[in-house]
Amino acid sequence: MQVDYIIVGLGLAGLAFTKELDKNNQSYVVFEDNSQNSSIVAGGMYNPVILKRFTPVWNAVGQLKIALPFYKELEIQFNKKYDYPVDIYRIFKSVEEQNNWFFACDKPSLSNYMIPKIVKENFYGIKADYGYGKLINTGRIDTKRLLNDYRNLLIEKGIFKNESFKYSELSISEEKIRYKNIKASKIVFCEGFGMKQNPFFNELPMQEAKGELITIYAPDLNIDFLIKAPVFVLPLGNNHYRVGATFNWRDKSKLPTEDGKKELVEKLESFITVPYEIVEHSAGIRPTIKDRRPIVGKHFQYKNLAILNGLGTRGVMIAPTVAKELYNHLEKGSELDKEISVTRFY
Repeated sequence: MQVDYIIVGLGLAGLAFTKELDKNNQSYVVFEDNSQNSSIVAGGMYNPVILKRFTPVWNAVGQLKIALPFYKELEIQFNKKYDYPVDIYRIFKSVEEQNNWFFACDKPSLSNYMIPKIVKENFYGIKADYGYGKLINTGRIDTKRLLNDYRNLLIEKGIFKNESFKYSELSISEEKIRYKNIKASKIVFCEGFGMKQNPFFNELPMQEAKGELITIYAPDLNIDFLIKAPVFVLPLGNNHYRVGATFNWRDKSKLPTEDGKKELVEKLESFITVPYEIVEHSAGIRPTIKDRRPIVGKHFQYKNLAILNGLGTRGVMIAPTVAKELYNHLEKGSELDKEISVTRFY
C-alpha cells in the first residue's frame, strides 16, 4: 500500500488534517486504537471569551472564521447536524464581576459576543443572586457523533486501521517512510495524550489534565442555554444536560472516579436546586501544553515526521485552523505562526 500520508490518531486534530488532505487530493491511511478520548468526552463548545476573567481567547475570531464553515461542510457531507448554536449565561458572583463584564463588553474583539447588560431574569431551579452575563454567537459541536460518522466513512473507504501504532516498526529515510506494508511520503502524529508514549515527540512539554463530566436528567430545569458557574451545564435535548468539567493534573487514568463525580455534584448543587439523575459519567485526558498553545510542525531531525497536538480545551475552535497551517507548511513551505510552532521547544 502506498499513500501520501500516514495519520496517527483520529480526534479533532486528525479529522481536521485528513480533511485538508481530501481537499488537496492527497491519499492517506489513519491509525486509531481508541486509547485517547478527549475529543469524544469534550463539551464541544466554541466560545471566544475566557469566562473566568472575561478576556479574549487567543486568536478566537480568526479560528471561528475557519471553524464554522468547516463544520458546515461536514454537515452537508454527512447530511447530519453537528453544530448547535447555544447562548451562554455566565452567573455573576459579585458586583465586581458585573463591573468587569461591562468593561470587557467594550473590547472590539468581544463586542459581537457579549451583551452589555445584566440579565436579571429568574430561571426556575437556578440560584443567581447577582444575575447573568449573556453571550451570543456561541455553540456546541457534537464531537462524539461527528467522529463516529467520520470513522465509519474511513472504514468504508478501507483507509482506517483500528490498531495501535508500533513506533519500533517505523522505518525512516530522507525521501520516504515505511510502516509494515505501507509506504508514505510523510506521517503526522495527532495522538493527544498518547504523545507521551511517542519516542519521536515525548520530550515535548505536555501538561496533560484529566477532565471528568457527568450527564444528568433534569426534567424540571427546562433551559435551552449553557449556564457557566463553578461548572458548566450544557443542554443536550430531551431534558438531558452535560455537566463539567474537572481539572486533575495528577491522575493520568482515563477512568471516571468517585472523587471526580463528587466534585461535580458539589459544584452543580451550589447553584442548581431542582432534582436530577446522573445517567452517565465519563473522563478523558486533555493534551494541554504549558504555554496553552498547540504544538504544530516537523520533527527537528526527521522532516517527514510531523506533529499536530496540544489543542487543549478548545479543540473544536482551533483544530481546523492549525490543520490548515500544518498542511501549508508541509506541502507549500509556508512559515508556521511562531506561537504554535514546535520549534519554540527546540
